Amino acid sequence: MTMESRDISVIRNDEQSRYEAQVEYSNVGHLDFEDLGDALMLTHTEIQAEAEGEGYGTELVRGALDDIREQGKLVVPQCSFVAAFIDKNPEYRELVHPNQRGQLGMDTRG
Repeated sequence: MTMESRDISVIRNDEQSRYEAQVEYSNVGHLDFEDLGDALMLTHTEIQAEAEGEGYGTELVRGALDDIREQGKLVVPQCSFVAAFIDKNPEYRELVHPNQRGQLGMDTRG
């Protein structure tokens, strides 16, 4: 899977269990995941120091969530950056595994 937004490409790397953010073929960050079958546990987001503050983390999470939605899977956000993104973008809340919503203080209502 490759998804492009602005000047960033978000690529799912199943071998390394992560989504990668690339700009002009350079890796600027990644979002680690663990495949749980019907859901992906999103465990850690990291953007390289020289790329911080450019919005790449937001685009990385958005691209990953869009891909997960396309796969028909749910998410278990263990990464605080991902949880905060979903909280600010209610259109992604239905992707959060129901068992996780209460722990994060989320529901599917906007």
